[in-house]
Parts: sequence; structure tokens; C-alpha cells
Amino acid sequence: MSASTSQAIGYAAEKSPAETRSTGRLLSLARAELTLLGRNKSALYTSLFLPIAMAFAIKQAVGSMNLAGTGLSVGTVMLPGTLGCVLLFAVYSNVTGAYVARREELVLKRLRTGELRDQEILAGTALPSVLTGLAQCALLAVLGSLALDTDLPTAPHLLTAGVLLGMVTVVGLAAATSAFARSSEAAQLTVLPFMLLSMAGSGVMAPLDLFPEKVATVLGFLPLSPAMELIREGWTGGGDVKETLGQLLTGLAWAGLALFAVQRWFRWEPRR
Repeated sequence: MSASTSQAIGYAAEKSPAETRSTGRLLSLARAELTLLGRNKSALYTSLFLPIAMAFAIKQAVGSMNLAGTGLSVGTVMLPGTLGCVLLFAVYSNVTGAYVARREELVLKRLRTGELRDQEILAGTALPSVLTGLAQCALLAVLGSLALDTDLPTAPHLLTAGVLLGMVTVVGLAAATSAFARSSEAAQLTVLPFMLLSMAGSGVMAPLDLFPEKVATVLGFLPLSPAMELIREGWTGGGDVKETLGQLLTGLAWAGLALFAVQRWFRWEPRR
């Protein structure tokens, strides 16, 4: 186990009377993970700078899109796509790497011998990346709207629902994905299939409205598609109630499947 990890987890293991409850244990572990995240320059770069870099790539791609008749603008294509990049880079990729690193360093095995429950360990490990992602989404939604001279979200409840649904989905999938990575280095490759599939087919780089109807229908069933559609509808005002409910149900189904996959396949000890 690395010295920095041992020090941070040792801090998490110190218990005061107030920290004997579930919330106290969860926050203690989250503080330790936040310390480790701050020391990991690669993870910080992935969290803070890659989503912004991808925003410029999306802006360049919008110039070649035919948005006529879709009701979309540069802002309503670029801003949801940027939030999608936050979900993928700042949350999914980082949380997957954190689970793999803690498993291979025997941190997860050590934590399970204490008072922490499995759910608390998983949630505490993911919490710093999730909070960082939520803060980025809020800032990008406001500052991006001002920079692109785009109206603020007209349906903030749909935007909020999409971001939260996306967070649950990508965290669950991160835990499930970590089972297939043998090392922290391998985790960087293990996350690529889902990230590339989501960027190409879930509306991150290009809205589903630009695809043929039958293709868009199929792509709408990808794990991140419902969340991305809800996020986009946060700016456009949303479609009919039936369509919105369908997206919510599909997204909840994927979130449930992701959590089931965690219970079924998550590994607590190093792969041999």
C-alpha cells in the first residue's frame, strides 16, 4: 500500500463519538478520498480540464452540423454535451480508477474489516468525484450560458433530474467496470469502450435529433442517453410528458441494472 494512501485511510479510520454513525463514517472516508484526489495530478487533470477541452471540440463539431428544423442552437448542443463530458471524465473515469486503485492496494479489504458497511465504502470512495462533478455542472451551466449568449435552462427540474440520474448511472457502471481492470493502468483502457460509445451515440457529441429516427430510437436505449436527453431538455423546455416519462423510466432502469451489476460482480480483493 502506498504511503499516501495509508496516511489518508488512517485518518479515515480515526473515530470520534460523532463519527460512529453512518453519516460520520461516510464523510470521514470521503475526506480521505478527497485528500488522495488532490494528490493525484492525473485525476485532477481528467476532472477539471478534460471536460473543458472537450467543450471546444464539441463547439468545433457544431459548425458542421445541420441544426435547421431541430430547434437546437450552438448553446443547446454544446452545453449539454459539456455536462456529459463531466459525467464521463470527472466522474465515471475517476471513480473507476479509484475503485481499482483502492482494491489493488488492499484498502477495500481493510475497510471491510472495520465498522464501515459495503455501501458506505462504495459511496465514500465515489463522493469526492461526484461532488466535484456536480459543482462543475452547475458552473458550466451558468457560465456557459452567459459565454454563449444562451438562455439559462428553462426547465431546471429536467436538467437536475438528468444530471442526478446520470451520476447514479455512471457511478454504478464505474463500480461494475472496475471488476474488469487488473490494475490502475488497465483501468484507463477499461473505461474507453463505454466512454466512446456514450460520446458517439448518447448525444454527448451530437444530439440524437440529428440521427435518422430509427437509429435515434435505438441509441436512446444506451445507458447515458436518457440522462443526456433530460439535460438537453433542461435548455429546450422539454418535449411531451409521455416522452419525458419514458426517458426517466429508461434511465432508472439502467441505474437499477448498474447497481445490480455492482452487487453481482464488484471485486473487493485484487484480481489474481
